[in-house]
Amino acid sequence: MAGSSLLLLIDDIAALLDDVAIMTKISAKQAAGALDDVAALTKVATRKTAGVLGDDLALNAQQVSGVKADRELPVVGAVFKGSMRNKLILVPAALAISAFAPWAVTPLLMAGGLFLCYEGFEKIWHHIGPAPDAAEEHGRRIKAVLDPDVDLVAFEKEKIGGAVRTDFILSAEIIAITLGAVAGADFGTRVAVLSGIALIMTIGVYGLVAGIVKLDDAGLHLSQRPGTGAWARFQRSLGHGILAAAPWLMKGLSIAGTAAMFLVGGGILVHGIPWLHHWVEGLAGLGGVVGTLAQTGVNAAVGIVAGGLTVAVVSLVRRLSGRSH
Repeated sequence: MAGSSLLLLIDDIAALLDDVAIMTKISAKQAAGALDDVAALTKVATRKTAGVLGDDLALNAQQVSGVKADRELPVVGAVFKGSMRNKLILVPAALAISAFAPWAVTPLLMAGGLFLCYEGFEKIWHHIGPAPDAAEEHGRRIKAVLDPDVDLVAFEKEKIGGAVRTDFILSAEIIAITLGAVAGADFGTRVAVLSGIALIMTIGVYGLVAGIVKLDDAGLHLSQRPGTGAWARFQRSLGHGILAAAPWLMKGLSIAGTAAMFLVGGGILVHGIPWLHHWVEGLAGLGGVVGTLAQTGVNAAVGIVAGGLTVAVVSLVRRLSGRSH
């Protein structure tokens, strides 16, 4: 009896261990599936928000212009900290909206898309007819660097504050686009994707900004390398090439960022208008590259038209407001 009872106990323990093993495998598969969902949605959100990054990079790199060379990295670091604070505000706000007011996601996306189109068109409009105070602002930046009587600490704080405010707008757009991409996922996945995108974008953007603002310093350093050997000559040539390419890189980033604003903003607006969205999706039936180019062209056209109309309305409101005062 004792032996049979011992065998039954061992059999029960073995069965229990089998159940534990099965449940562990199921839990592991579920965890792997959840991680796969997070990774897949993060990739989708990254693709959708990548269009904002070109302008984000160019704008933030321009924000630190006018700062002394030895203060560029500290200023970028301060703006990075401000950007992280922005994300700590925006991510919980986005999660609260998705949990308690999911109906607000689409209107927020539409508003963000319209803002992108407005900002893109405004940049083109200012390029065609520069703002009257542009030359004055450029001169003020130069004076701040060269004039010993100017309080550089206050100047830097002003630059950092402006850059952080700009970052808040662009970060809000990135978070809104990401929220739209994960709106149908469970809450845990939304938390993981939004937090991951916020961290990846912040580190990526300001890491690249730090590299861009120091690119001319790196070029200058290489161009002054001593020596007559082939390696020294190569370094000097590379340095001169970097110095020549740096301004074009900034212009290229600005152009790519402006184009991305119309494409991303227009795409968001198209997606938010059901009949237009279905019509644009139908263009994929043209096949291959032609269908893709047709869809891209419509998104860009919608973005340009929406941006132009918004700039016109805002300009009219500003004029009326100016007359009223």
